[in-house]
Order: sequence, then structure tokens, then C-alpha cells
Amino acid sequence: MKWTGRFEGYHASAFRKDLLSGLIVGIIAIPLGMAFAIASGVQPAYGLYTTIIAGILISLLGGSKFQIGGPTGAFIPILFAIVMQYGYENLLIAGLMAGVMLVIMGALRLGALIKFIPRPVTLGFTAGIAVTIFSGQIANFLGLRDIEKHEEFISNMKEIGIHITTLNVYSLLTAGICLAVILVLPRLAPKVPASLLGLILSTLVAAFLFKGQVATIGSAFGAIPSALPKFSLPDLTWERIITLIQPAFVIAMLGGIESLLSAVVADGMTGTRHNSNRELIGQGIANIVTPLFGGIPATGAIARTATNIKSGAVSPISGVVHGIVVLLVLVVFAPYASHVPLASMAPILMVVAWNMSERKAFAHVLKTRTSDSIVLVITFLLTVFTSLTTAVEVGLVLAALLFVKRMSDIMKVAKVLPDPSHKHEKVMPHMVHEGHDCPQVSMYTIEGPLFFGAADLFEKSITDTLHQRPGILLLRMGKVPFMDTTGESNLASIVKHFQSHGGKVLLAGVQTQPLEVLQRTGLYTRIGQEHFFAHTGEAIDYAMLHLNSKQCIGCKHLAFRECATLSQAGLQPDMNQRPVAGQTSTGVQQPAFATPK
Repeated sequence: MKWTGRFEGYHASAFRKDLLSGLIVGIIAIPLGMAFAIASGVQPAYGLYTTIIAGILISLLGGSKFQIGGPTGAFIPILFAIVMQYGYENLLIAGLMAGVMLVIMGALRLGALIKFIPRPVTLGFTAGIAVTIFSGQIANFLGLRDIEKHEEFISNMKEIGIHITTLNVYSLLTAGICLAVILVLPRLAPKVPASLLGLILSTLVAAFLFKGQVATIGSAFGAIPSALPKFSLPDLTWERIITLIQPAFVIAMLGGIESLLSAVVADGMTGTRHNSNRELIGQGIANIVTPLFGGIPATGAIARTATNIKSGAVSPISGVVHGIVVLLVLVVFAPYASHVPLASMAPILMVVAWNMSERKAFAHVLKTRTSDSIVLVITFLLTVFTSLTTAVEVGLVLAALLFVKRMSDIMKVAKVLPDPSHKHEKVMPHMVHEGHDCPQVSMYTIEGPLFFGAADLFEKSITDTLHQRPGILLLRMGKVPFMDTTGESNLASIVKHFQSHGGKVLLAGVQTQPLEVLQRTGLYTRIGQEHFFAHTGEAIDYAMLHLNSKQCIGCKHLAFRECATLSQAGLQPDMNQRPVAGQTSTGVQQPAFATPK
């Protein structure tokens, strides 16, 4: 990987800024790492291992100069479900597999594709994850006892209702102190890490005033080891790989989405530009290595990345420093961390959930009352009441179907004729009515993409409005930006129908992409190069020269300018009287049309 630009012009002053920002973010990351691990159903130490190893690797190998990686709240419901269903060992394997998938996605340059996931889907599952995280900490906040954890939201809420009588006032006071510090301190001292100070203060109060009255990390999970994480290869088997493909894919997709969203936020704050494919590869390598040391899946952390930038970070060195700070704290202060009450961790995660919910954006999409609102609500509800996997799958499918519906609604097919009252005889739909519709030439304006969602409407609109059998069908396609093979197939069906009765199909103003499709499929040759025109006026001129003049004698429709002459004597019209090509019948100067050789 190229490091060009990441450390260009790096100097001692920049290092001091990175050192300070790394120190600040590292301090913030310590309580979050433990809290995310506990909420995910694993030992708090594993969250710290992830913060150290993944944090350093993501900073060094990722595609953003300012990205801070580590465990995040978005992963909590997924990881907890995997731990509940498959166990911690299989979580490590799923994380490693997700890392391999991310590396492959980056190598195949799929970074840009992840950005195309609709906003309502990401908003829906993010808000759903926030509700899951928040509700999952109610029991610790209240100090409830004998709570059995479940994967399902409703079951967990029932547990809280059943055991609400076991409420611990000391836990409630401890949690309240930590929450108050987190909410108030940023207003008084914005640069002080509120979550860490709230954790320390509430822990001290509980240790001296409520000793033995509240559950702690040590009582629930055992002491946090101060030793460095040990390297261990997971027991990989083909059966395990097959079983864990789906959860690994969900981890990879969510990790890719969140890391790229974080990188985009960093770009907006700094005016830089990240490399999305390199970011995926860096995230992938970090998630391959981290499980080998007992760490859980990691991704880019938006809040910590923003803090890193606000603290003056200059390069990826700040992310490396952040990992080293967590490592030093783990080695020196690990024994003291065992005394941290679970009630002190709960407010930290609740505030994280509140901040990640994007409630304002959620409400904004709801107010639009569009199909996006439906996608948002369904994705949100499925995330909360089923699983993130189901929510994302259904959300994406629903968003795709609604997109197809919207695109098909854009498609308009209108039978048109020139309007003599218009300066340039612009063709208009209102000119077509009973008694004024050329029996020999049918002209249609097609607007919108001609793809699988609209192709049937296109063919049906034309066939249903052809009340007689004209000899010439003129299709104005200047406003068809895209055509797929389904659209080409429906057009081919119309062409075949007309040609089977000796008719001609003329196309005017065909754009580049549809023209290329027609060339590749051979329909261009079947229609005939001479039947493609740059402008509608040229196509009408051609049509007038190829009419059945005998059929024109006595015709009362007078649909075109030339019809008056043709109706009286069946003579060929004088085309020199027609306005210049490009302004006849269209009213708009068409773009140049390159007829292929």
C-alpha cells in the first residue's frame, strides 16, 4: 500500500499534536471498550484488546488519515446474538472470516458500492441498534438481579418487568452519578473526557459508600488481567466456516458501512479525501489479526474519530498513540478496573445509544411521508424485534422495489403531433384526438429510463394506442437516458410487429447508452441505420417521403404541414418549406447525433 501523502512534511510539531489527540482519544476509548465488550456478552478485557490491536492496525493500514478504529455500539446486537447462539470461540472465527471478506471487497474495489445503501435503511437499523443498546442497559442501571439475557427484544423487556421488584437503590444512585457527570461536564469543561470522569467518580462513590452493595466487573466477570493478550489460532473447520458464513457477512457489511461513514465524516471535518477500498482492506486486516489475540470485531468509530480531529490530530500516528495509551492503562491499572460497577457502565452505553440514534434525521424522513418513510420504519422495527440481518435484507429489497416503482412511474409514453400554433411546431400530446391523427404515421415521445421496471409499460402504452395499423412508427427517444436488455427486448418486439406487416420504425434523438445497447444486441442493424435520425424534424421529413400518397388523397386529418398538399393531389411535399432540422416539430434544439459507421 502506498503511504504517499499520509506523512508528507511530517515534523515534530505535528507529532506533538498527534500525541495529545491520541492521549485524549485513548482515555475516552478505555471505558467504551470495556462497555461494548460487556454489552456484547464477552469479557471486558476483550474490548480493550480490540481497542489496542485493531485501533493501531486500522490507523496504519486504513484509507483515512484520521480514522479511529475499535469496538463500536453498532456491533453490540450482532455480537451478542452470535455469542448467545454460537459461543465466544465461534465469534472469533466469524470476526476473522469477516476480515477476509472485507479484504476481498477492498481488493475488488467494492468500496464505492457500499455507499449506495439507501439512507433510510442505514437510519432504520442504526436507530434500531440504539434502542437495543439502550434497553439492554436498563437492568444494569437499576441493579436488577437474576436477569436472564435473551436475543429477542420482547423477551428481555419481559425479564425486566418480572424482576423490577429487585431494584437496587445503590445501583440506581451510582448510575445516576455517572449519568449526571456525562451530561453536565461537557457544558462546563468540554475538553475533559466526561465518560471516563463519570466512571471514576461513580466507582469511587460506590467503593467507599456502597461497598458490597452493587455488582462490579470483578463480581460479574472476574478480575481483568494486566498481562498482554496471548496469540492463539482458532480451531477452524469446514463445518464451522459454513455455519458462520451468514453472521460473518453481516459483520463485514456493517463494519464496512460504519467505517466508510466514519471516513466520510472525517473528510467533511478536515477537507481531506479517504480511499474507500484501502479503508476496507485496512479494516479487513485488523479484523483478521484481532481475533488471534482474543479481540472482538472492530470498525471505524465515528464519535472517537471526530474527537480525534477536534483534538488536533494530523496523521494516523494519533490512532497508534491511542492504542498504545490503552495498552499502558491495561498493564498498569487493570486490577483497579475490576472494581468498576456495572451500574457505572450502563449510563455510558445509554448515552452512546442516544447519540447514535440520529433521532432528528429519523424524524425528518418520517415527516416526508414517502416510500422512504416506509423503508425506514420497517427496517427499524425489524432491527428491534427480529435481527439486524433480517432488517437489512428486507430493507434493501424493499428499497430496491420501491426505487424500481418510482423509476417506472417516471416513464411516460405519449402519442404526439406537431402544434401549428407553436413557433417551431412543437409536438404535443393534446394535438392527438379523434379526427386529427395521421392514419399512416404514429409518433410517440418516450421519457424516462427504459428498463425492466418500465419496459412492459412502454410496450403496452404504444400497442394500446395504435387503433389502426400505420405504416410508419416514429419514436422520439431524446429523453431516454438508459436502456437495459429488458427494455431492448420490448422495443425489439414492437419493431418485429411493425416490420412483419411491412411497416418501418424510425428512431429520433437516441442517446449514447441506449444506442450502444441497440448496437450490441443487433437491433440497430435490424431497424436499419437509415432509420436513425438526430432530430425529429429529419425523421418526419423521411416519413413524408415514404407515405402511401394514394392513401393521403382526401384525408381530412391534416396532421402534418405537408398533409394539405398531399390530401388534394397526392403529390410529394416540398421539404424545402419545412423549418431547419432540429427545430421542426420538437421546439428544442436536439444534441448532435453521431450515427455509427
